Amino acid sequence: MSLSIAASTQSLSADKVFDLLQRVRERGPKVHAITNAVAQTFTANVLLAIGAVPSMTVSADEVAGFAASADALLVNLGTLDEERRKAIPLAIAAAREAGRPVGIDPVFVNRSPSRCGFARELLASGADLVRLNEAELNALFPDKADIDTLISAGTVFAVTGAEDRIESSGEDFRLLNGHPLMARVTATGCAGGAVLSAFASVEEDRALAAACGLSVFNIAGEMAAEQAQGPGSLVPELLDALYAMTSRDIAIRLKTA
Repeated sequence: MSLSIAASTQSLSADKVFDLLQRVRERGPKVHAITNAVAQTFTANVLLAIGAVPSMTVSADEVAGFAASADALLVNLGTLDEERRKAIPLAIAAAREAGRPVGIDPVFVNRSPSRCGFARELLASGADLVRLNEAELNALFPDKADIDTLISAGTVFAVTGAEDRIESSGEDFRLLNGHPLMARVTATGCAGGAVLSAFASVEEDRALAAACGLSVFNIAGEMAAEQAQGPGSLVPELLDALYAMTSRDIAIRLKTA
């Protein structure tokens, strides 16, 4: 199953992408990331590189307060241990009560029926943005009517792959940036999901925020890959590219379908 892309899809403006990046840099949004153990350090450094402020606690005693006082919440299911299972519903409830955007990254739901069921429960409770790949999409939504219902209710889906697709009840986007070397570094996709949450905190149009955030992250990946010798040197180059990205970098490199 693949999501349909509206015939009215328009090219994404490089000026708009840079405008949202600048808003993140200027406002320094707080992003609370309940992410997996493998991704925590890299995700925090990526958020810092774009100008956001990360927090990472998964303690059930603290997580509601962190989520409510953040500007956005990211929930990543990559290592779904018992502590995270308890913390995630508390964080989502607090974020929604505070009016903060909630992003969900249902990592590997195609590998675990239990995790897939938990992710469906989370989506039913409300999510502004869902980042996932095609296999995860198909596992979560064997019946396409279910995803249509969520989209109609306002959830935006960012489906990543060789061509990234942003699907929403409004405008849709197809994006072509990125580099194969990014897939050779663990937690790259997870960190990218945090970037989308940061962008959603400064832009009410969640589809536009997702398209801009994904473009910035993937353009940084291209820039980093040109300087790196391999996966080991990609990470510092990626952080530097996010930190130093200019409007010209985006204008030269932005690719849409």
